[in-house]
Amino acid sequence: MPRIPDELLARIKQEVPLAELIGRRVALKPHGENLLGLCPNHPDKTPSLVVTPSKGLWHCMGACQTGGTAIDWVMKSEGVSFRHAADVLLSEFFALESSRLSPPKRSTVRTLASPVEPEASEEEAKRQVVAYYHETLRESPEALAYLERRGLTHPDLTNHFQLGFSNRTLGLRLPLINRKAGYEIRTKLQSIGIYRASGHEHFVGCLVIPVFDEAGNVAEIYGRRIDDPAKSGAPKHLYLPGAHRGVFNAAGLKGRKEVILCEALIDALTFWSAGFRNVTASYGVEGFTTDHLALFQREAVEHVLIAYDRDEAGDRAAEALGKKLGACGIATSRVLFPKGMDANDYARKVTPPEKSLGLLLRSAEWKGATSGRRRPPPYPYPRQQLKNLL
Repeated sequence: MPRIPDELLARIKQEVPLAELIGRRVALKPHGENLLGLCPNHPDKTPSLVVTPSKGLWHCMGACQTGGTAIDWVMKSEGVSFRHAADVLLSEFFALESSRLSPPKRSTVRTLASPVEPEASEEEAKRQVVAYYHETLRESPEALAYLERRGLTHPDLTNHFQLGFSNRTLGLRLPLINRKAGYEIRTKLQSIGIYRASGHEHFVGCLVIPVFDEAGNVAEIYGRRIDDPAKSGAPKHLYLPGAHRGVFNAAGLKGRKEVILCEALIDALTFWSAGFRNVTASYGVEGFTTDHLALFQREAVEHVLIAYDRDEAGDRAAEALGKKLGACGIATSRVLFPKGMDANDYARKVTPPEKSLGLLLRSAEWKGATSGRRRPPPYPYPRQQLKNLL
C-alpha cells in the first residue's frame, strides 16, 4: 500500500469541510467564528464540542478533552486507524488523488452493518440492541474483568442471561444521523429509552442485564456501572424509563414451590452461579411489582426466601414484603447475611459460595404466613452442592 505523501495529508487536514463532516453526527450551532455542539464521546448537557472550520480543527472542552483534525475525527468516531481514516477522507473528498494512490477497494475497507434495522419495531429494536450489547461484552476486557471481580464466572452465565455491555459504540454502528434511516433509528431508540434526549446512550459504561417476558420480548433492562460511581458521579443503577416490567429468570421459577428473592439482579446472578436456579430479584428495596406477585401466584409458590441486603433499608423492606406475601398465603423466611453485606459480598468473602449460600438458606429465619401455612423443611441443597459437602 503506497504511503500517503505528507503534502496530501496536509491538504486533507486543511481542505476537508470539517463542519460538514462533523455535522453528519452532531447538530452544530454558530458561535462567533466557531461552531458548537454536544460532544458524542461523553455525556454532554451543555455544548462542549468546538469546531473551528477556518483552522480545520475541533476540540472537546468537556470530559474527554480530545481534538484534532478531520483525520482525528474519523479515527475517534469510527474507531479506525490513522491510515484507514485518511483513506476514507481521500476517497470522498480527493477522488483523483485517491485513485492515483490505489487505496483498498471499498469492499475491503471495514464496513459494519447496523445492529438495529431501520424497519424494526420497538420490541425488535430492543432485542437487537440487547444482542449488540451481548456481542460487545465478549470483546470488552474491562466488562469481563468486572464479572471476574464480582465472582460471576460461571461458564454459562453470560449466554444464558444474554448479559451485555454498553461501551458507547452503538451510535458508531448506526447509519449517520443526517440520513433518514439514522434519524429514524435514533428516534425509535430514544422512545424506548436506549437513547436519551441528549443523544447519548442511556446505559454507557454499564453491565447490561435484560429481563425477558414469556414471549421472549425484552420487558426491562438493568444497567450496573462497572466503574466507581463515586468518581464518575454517574448513577450506579439504571433502568429503562417508566414502571418496571417483567420478572428476572421467570423461566427458572416454573413449577418451583420455593423461590429465592434477592434485592438486586447481581445478587440473583450470584445465587444462580452457585447452583440455586430458582432465584429472582426485585428492582431494589421498593421494586417488588405486581408482575412478581402474579407470577408467584400463577406458579403456586408456597415459600419465598427473602435474600435482601442486610442493612436498614433491606431489613425494613424484607419485613414489609413478608407481611404482604403472608397476606396472600405465601410463607416467607429472611435470609440473614452478616450486617452490612449482600449476597454477592458474602459469596465472595465466604467460599465456596455453593456451600456458604446453601448454609444461609438452610438457616433462614422463618417468618411464616397469615394463612397458617406450616414451616417447610430446611432448604435442600441442589444435588451438586450436597455432593460437595459429603
